[in-house]
Amino acid sequence: MSDLNIFYSRLAMVGIIMLLGLFLGKIRWISESTNKQLINILLLVAMPAALFSAFPADFDQAALSNFLFGLGAGALVLGALAILGKLLFNKHTLKNTSRYSRNESQFALIFNNAAFLGLPLVLTIFGPEAMMPYCGFIIPFNLGLFGYGVYLMQGKFDRKLFISTLLNPNIIAVALGAAFFILPVALPEILTMSVSSVAGMMTPLSLICIGYMLSRADLKKLIKKKRLFITALVQLTIGPLATFGILYLLGAPADVRNILVLIQALPTATSLGLFAEKYGGDPISASELVVISTILSIVTLPIMLGFLMTW
Repeated sequence: MSDLNIFYSRLAMVGIIMLLGLFLGKIRWISESTNKQLINILLLVAMPAALFSAFPADFDQAALSNFLFGLGAGALVLGALAILGKLLFNKHTLKNTSRYSRNESQFALIFNNAAFLGLPLVLTIFGPEAMMPYCGFIIPFNLGLFGYGVYLMQGKFDRKLFISTLLNPNIIAVALGAAFFILPVALPEILTMSVSSVAGMMTPLSLICIGYMLSRADLKKLIKKKRLFITALVQLTIGPLATFGILYLLGAPADVRNILVLIQALPTATSLGLFAEKYGGDPISASELVVISTILSIVTLPIMLGFLMTW
């Protein structure tokens, strides 16, 4: 996308919807239990529908190439960030910190909010054609999240959990979408229209939920968390810069490169807090890191994208 005015106007629209969620949270029209229920609907119903409906009805070689490029580039970028995380967040650079704290910072660098916030932003800013490389990217992202991400949190590799990841609704949705895209099989129009309608919930509802999460933040306590601020700033700047550099050197198409840079410029994954609670980490610290990253991204996201998309 060459017109930055269009980019910023669409990003402003995203911000307005998030502010709506923040306002609804402040006046308590949305409760914690309601927000959790909405998130479950979004991740288990609306997002799979959006990923499935992202594939064109008719086979197209260019669309397939974008899907495969997103898959390969995503795996390469995530692998590079895993190595970078080891170099930036270790016992020498983060002195007097626990193994868990260092692994928490590595997790934050590698895995961002690619699913919950990434899908609506990619769709809103770049349009439906951007969904093909995104669908490719989400496969190595989910596999890495429930493989290496769990390893960072609990200190061991859980093969059963990794296998169960293959049954994740979003992985299944991408697999089914790719199968119907490649094979000469068409679903009934009433079914495709229904899936597309359900997918339409993803963007507004997810942004409202993010706004609600921000409404619950205690900024007075967060301002004292130096390590968390450093981790968030590194994740929001080094992540997209490294992604841009890798894909630029590989000669990736500009549109695909911009989409993956956008994904890596997003705040860290909300699943960090859930993983910390489930695998014996520090859920309070993890949740604070997610909130700090989300708040800082309001400033860093347009700056990073505005700079990198001009190349």
